[in-house]
Amino acid sequence: MVVNPPLTARAVMADAPVIPVIVLHELAHAVPMARALVAGGIRMLEVTLRTPVALACVEAIAREVPEAVVGAGTVRSAADARTAQAAGARFAVSPGFTVALGQACRDLQLPLLPGVATAGEIMQAQAEGFNALKFFPAMPAGGEAMLKAWAGPFPDVLFCPTGGISPENASTFLAMPNVACVGGSWLVPMEALAQGDWQRVTALARAVLSWPRHPAP
Repeated sequence: MVVNPPLTARAVMADAPVIPVIVLHELAHAVPMARALVAGGIRMLEVTLRTPVALACVEAIAREVPEAVVGAGTVRSAADARTAQAAGARFAVSPGFTVALGQACRDLQLPLLPGVATAGEIMQAQAEGFNALKFFPAMPAGGEAMLKAWAGPFPDVLFCPTGGISPENASTFLAMPNVACVGGSWLVPMEALAQGDWQRVTALARAVLSWPRHPAP
């Protein structure tokens, strides 16, 4: 029996420069997509709970691709967290933060990257013990300038900016001292999924592994 080691939100963020934000509409795409990302060196996979097949996709990846660490994105409630973990998710990512969601994930021992967009939301998350946060939506909420402003009052917080991040601007964020990684959907393009172009997914994943970042994991 394989026993998964304990996982933390910071470990999820430190594993690679990019956490892929994955939207799956076909269950048949889940396993080959996950294998393609793992082949490219990306293990932390955020499957968003935005489609009717999302939980089934999480379950399939957890069962068929043990090299991957599958997580659930768009987790908005305690019920979402419970069902995601039951499907095999090993971490959760939320678009925002509530005390109830934080407590549920603590009770489940499910690492959570809660979404924040304001200083007040950061303070609320910190008050509940969360210091590894998703900055979302990063570009509409202030982008690089906002992260620079937060570095002073929140030196103990690490962020994963998500929302409007692309290969063109990711390096700017990764060079910031309070950014551990970024979240992006470009690693799994919709057309690659539709065409079953898994070699392209692997190539896109492999391309980001050498991207420098600060702080180094």
